[in-house]
Amino acid sequence: MVQYNIHTAKTQLSALVDKAALGGSFIIAKAGKPMVKVIPMSPQKDVQRVGFLKGQIQIPADFNQMGQTDIINSFEGN
Repeated sequence: MVQYNIHTAKTQLSALVDKAALGGSFIIAKAGKPMVKVIPMSPQKDVQRVGFLKGQIQIPADFNQMGQTDIINSFEGN
């Protein structure tokens, strides 16, 4: 694995980040001592959340009133 000193990493950061993004990894060293390993991140999966249950569930017409009596009784201490 390729090792770069901090000075080189600072001056070539953009190119090194591009290299890592393409799958390459490298080590950044300080005074010849390895300090960190830079590796590419795994690609994030595109997750579509809005509408993922469309057509699979039905909401009752009286949804906003469901349990209303029980809730009122709980607040009123009945």
